Amino acid sequence: METSTFGPVTDWNEVIKKEVKGLNDADFGEVQGVNENYVITQRGTLNKEKFYLPKSITHGYNGRTLLFDITEEEAKEKFIIDKSASSASEGKEKSDFQRQDPERPIPVIEERLEISKKETIMEAKVIKKPIKETKTVEVELVHEELIIEKRSVGEGDTATTLPSPTSTTTPQTSPSPREITQSKIEISIPLKKEEAVVSKKPFVKEEIIIKKKPVTETKTITEQIISEEISVINANGDKVIEEVKNSND
Repeated sequence: METSTFGPVTDWNEVIKKEVKGLNDADFGEVQGVNENYVITQRGTLNKEKFYLPKSITHGYNGRTLLFDITEEEAKEKFIIDKSASSASEGKEKSDFQRQDPERPIPVIEERLEISKKETIMEAKVIKKPIKETKTVEVELVHEELIIEKRSVGEGDTATTLPSPTSTTTPQTSPSPREITQSKIEISIPLKKEEAVVSKKPFVKEEIIIKKKPVTETKTITEQIISEEISVINANGDKVIEEVKNSND
C-alpha cells in the first residue's frame, strides 16, 4: 500500500524499478539493481547516466519513491558511474577498439564520526529522615519530707494542739490533747513536691544551601568506523599496485 510517509526500507527487492529522488527534488531515474552497499539507478534513454548511491544515505521509502539525502551536484561529483553521450554516427565511424572508453569512477566510501550533543535531565534528591536518639537531662526537683522530733512535756505545760484529722474511725468528737484516744486516728499532713514536665518543641538548628554549577569534562569516544580500500587485478590475474593520484594534481 503506497503512502506519502517515508519509512525505512524493509525489503530492498521491492524498490527495483521504483522512482529515485534526492534533495531539492533531484531526479536519479529508476532503480536498476541493489547490492550489499549500493543502489544502482539509471536515468535517461539516449544519454544514460548511472549512479551508485550508498544505502547509508537513504532517507526513506513510501512505496513509490525511494528518497536519498543527497543533491544532484553531490551525486554527479561522487557517485555517477556511466555516462554515454556519443551519438550513433560517431559510433559507426570508430571501431570499438579505437573508441575511448568513458571514465568509470568508483566511489571509495569512508565513514566519519559526527559528534553531536543533546541535553538530558537527571535528578538529584535531597532526603531528610528522622533520627531517634535518647537524651538525658538532669533537673533539680524539690519536695517536702516529714521530720519527726520527740520532746518531753511537763505536767504544767500545755501540749501543742494537733491539726484536725481528715478521716477517722472514731466517733464525732475529737478527744482533747490530754485525753487518751479510745480508737485509731489518722492525721493527714500535705507534702509538696515538684515533678518534671517534659515537652518537645522543634526549632531550626542549621540550613543547607543547595546550588548548581556547570562542570565541563572531556570525554573520549571510541567508535568503530568502516572505510573501503581498492584492489585492482588485471586480466592476467595479477594485482596492480600503483599510487592513486588525485585528478586535481
